Amino acid sequence: MPPPSDIVKVAIEWPGAFPKLMEIDQFRSILFYISVFRWSLGNHENFALQNADSTNFYITEKVGIYFLVISSQTAAQLHERIQSSSMDAKLEALKDLANSSRDVTFAQEFINLDGISLLTQMVESGTEPFYWLLLLCFSFGDLLSFTLTAFVELMDHGIVSWDTFSVAFIKKIAGYVNKSAMDTAVLQRSLAILESMVLNSQDLYQKVAQEITIGQLIPHLQGTDQDIQTYTIAVINALFLKAPEDKRQEMAHILAQKQLRSIILSNVIRSPKPINDEMAHQLYVLQVLTFNLLEDRMMTKMDPQDQAQRDIIFELRRIAFDVECEPNNSGSIEKRKSMYTRDYKKLGFINHVNPAMDFTQIPPGMLALDNMLYFARHHQDAYIRIVLENSSREDKHECPFGRSSIELTKMLCETLKVGELPSENCHDFHPMFFTHDRSFEEFFCICIQLLNKTWKEMRATSEDFNKVMQVVRDQIMRALTQKPNSLDQLKSRLQNLSYTEILKIRQSERMNQEDFQSRPILELREKIQPEIMELIKQQRLNRLCDGTCFRKISSRRRQDKFWYCRLSPNHKVLHYGDLEESPLGEVSHDLLQEKLPVADIKAVVTGKDCPHMKEKGALKQNKEVLELAFSVLYESDEYLNFIAPDKHEYCVWTDGLNALLGKEMTSDFTKSDMDTLLSMEMKLRLLDLENIQIPEAPPPIPKEPSNYDFVYDCN
Repeated sequence: MPPPSDIVKVAIEWPGAFPKLMEIDQFRSILFYISVFRWSLGNHENFALQNADSTNFYITEKVGIYFLVISSQTAAQLHERIQSSSMDAKLEALKDLANSSRDVTFAQEFINLDGISLLTQMVESGTEPFYWLLLLCFSFGDLLSFTLTAFVELMDHGIVSWDTFSVAFIKKIAGYVNKSAMDTAVLQRSLAILESMVLNSQDLYQKVAQEITIGQLIPHLQGTDQDIQTYTIAVINALFLKAPEDKRQEMAHILAQKQLRSIILSNVIRSPKPINDEMAHQLYVLQVLTFNLLEDRMMTKMDPQDQAQRDIIFELRRIAFDVECEPNNSGSIEKRKSMYTRDYKKLGFINHVNPAMDFTQIPPGMLALDNMLYFARHHQDAYIRIVLENSSREDKHECPFGRSSIELTKMLCETLKVGELPSENCHDFHPMFFTHDRSFEEFFCICIQLLNKTWKEMRATSEDFNKVMQVVRDQIMRALTQKPNSLDQLKSRLQNLSYTEILKIRQSERMNQEDFQSRPILELREKIQPEIMELIKQQRLNRLCDGTCFRKISSRRRQDKFWYCRLSPNHKVLHYGDLEESPLGEVSHDLLQEKLPVADIKAVVTGKDCPHMKEKGALKQNKEVLELAFSVLYESDEYLNFIAPDKHEYCVWTDGLNALLGKEMTSDFTKSDMDTLLSMEMKLRLLDLENIQIPEAPPPIPKEPSNYDFVYDCN
């Protein structure tokens, strides 16, 4: 008879003693088993079990299952060893510390010994000649590299506040970044530390901003190491994100002066190396932060009494109709008013008498007027053509340039989510926005010409304005999903998405989403719905059994740490544990060190109700992270926190956990799956009613022809 699933057989080793083969109950006290080894260990509470596969993860009374090597007071020993006078011994100790610090149990013990302070003192006290001497003795500056690696790993656990570090330590780390020639590992860790400092403390942001300039970071982007480039952009993003609002425009001006955009375009985006997920995320964040600079203008109403703002409207009129501002004594006041009203009507404003009132709606506010002026000045021929072309049409067929520009600007702001914080899990950057210093304005110029073209193709009238805007939105969204590499490529994609093509695509989609609304069909749907819901439930539970890899997100966003969670085949236990790297497939239950019985789960909470979303931090205000967060509550105050990699995994896990608890599955994906499966089942049953035989196996794939030398006779 096989042993119970809670009993595992493990080998326990101790230096100088014979290994013991034991059966361990995973729900019994670790201290009990340590006490029965009979190896004269002394105080059992000072010991833990360590995995023998060199991952250096530890198990104590607070952290569950089994490990294979006993580790005696490792934290205290390493604390002593890293202070050794022997450089060889110190280097080996720091290497061990860097590996061990990834485990939270060890980290807590080492920090309790004031280990963080010891590491910062080691960094602060190192003199430059001493460092370069070490660089010669130990290749690539291993000593400093391991010191900084251990520091980063320890801080990632969130046990120690970032506000505790001195200016001397910050200057030292910044000094490593500012050097033109620096060991890659040291530079990488230094950039990671600066990013965390900026993101986690407003006070440290001020100090780091004084030590680091954009000009000193730019050279790191011009190298070939993508990891260094990623960390560098992450630091720039952190400085951008934490800068006060009045400083962001100033920082953007500096970035433009240093040609950051063109450097990223040539050295990163157009590099022969493929862009990894983390780099894609950082480029996306930079894109979002850049577009967020438009938020102030987007939310600023026009003041009809402001002469400078009114002059912009006069400029639009002057360029379109090639007229100069008439002197005050030229003609009567009524005549001039009539002339202005006529021209403002031709320009497509809603308020012909006082067009300034059109820009009091926010969004898009003054941003729409900025876009119109940019188009008029930088694409003057296209601007004049659109205005004159529409002014020569009948009133009901003219495409109102002013109204269209305002609505289009609002649509583009919604599409690019101007004003929203970047998502923690998004990699959706668009290379074309890095090809021009005024990419948003150029994007607008392309889209306003598209709108005018679509208006003509639809033969639209003023009553069709909203319909035209819906088609234009569809055209833009479909073109963006293809990720054009340049603005010219975007133009080409939009050219192919004519109104006729959009109609064909929509017709095809409607045919694929045919809906059956007759009463007998609706009754049949209702009858088979419970069967389909049970099928969805089983699929969700099977996905939980396969498991998912989750990325750890703590105080420092940029990290490659993962953990895995999966449901046991009998649906009774959640197995989970940390991983060294993202797995290529499923992770065995035996490799997951911790478990949570399903019977102990009290509730599943999502969004703002999650404990890790209530904590203070940079993630608190992030809408998209809130939408991916969920927590499993168990016992009295214990919880297991998740941030799903995407919306699909979020729905799978929340549905599956609710199904385990006997609750209703209510996610959007469940509704979508229900509709899809019901539609398929209905079609199959209707085919069966028509006595149409559906083969059990798909038809064979035709063989590849041996001779390609043939033609097809169209006649």
